[in-house]
Parts: sequence; structure tokens; C-alpha cells
Amino acid sequence: MAKLKTGRHTSALKQIRQSDKRNSRNSGLKKKVKEVVKEFLISLDGTDVKKSEKLLAEVYSRWDKAAKSGAIHKKTASRKKAQFAKKLTVKKKSA
Repeated sequence: MAKLKTGRHTSALKQIRQSDKRNSRNSGLKKKVKEVVKEFLISLDGTDVKKSEKLLAEVYSRWDKAAKSGAIHKKTASRKKAQFAKKLTVKKKSA
């Protein structure tokens, strides 16, 4: 396409719109992950192991969805999932 009168290329304008949309989607996914992780870590401090196990499944799901969409790297998700599983195992042994 031709340049606009302001001197900005239309492709640059489109790229700005795309990056804003992606940024919004990615930050929303990351926020949901953080909320569930926080809830899981709080439940680990309590005595209810069953609730922690259910929340761990939700944590897995959120990390996987964020990695699938590209909001985070898949190896980061895998590493975090392993860390949380380890924390739950330690909690089960101590309880």
C-alpha cells in the first residue's frame, strides 16, 4: 500500500495494532496463571492436601494453555509444573 500523508507506512500501523492485540491477550493469560499459582501456594500453607491437588491440576492447565498460545515458553511451563509438583510431594510427605 501507499504511504499515508503523515509519512507512516500502513504496514507499520497494522503491526502496531497486531502487537497491541497480542500484548493484551498474553498479559491476560499470564495474569490468570499468576492468580491460580498464588491460590495453589496459599493452599500449600494450609492443611487440606486434597484442595492442593485439585489446584495443582488447574495450575497445570493454565501453564499449558499459556505455553500453547505462545505467551510463555513451553520449557518454562514444564519447569514450573515440575517445581509445583515437587512442592506438593514434599507437603504430602510432611503431612
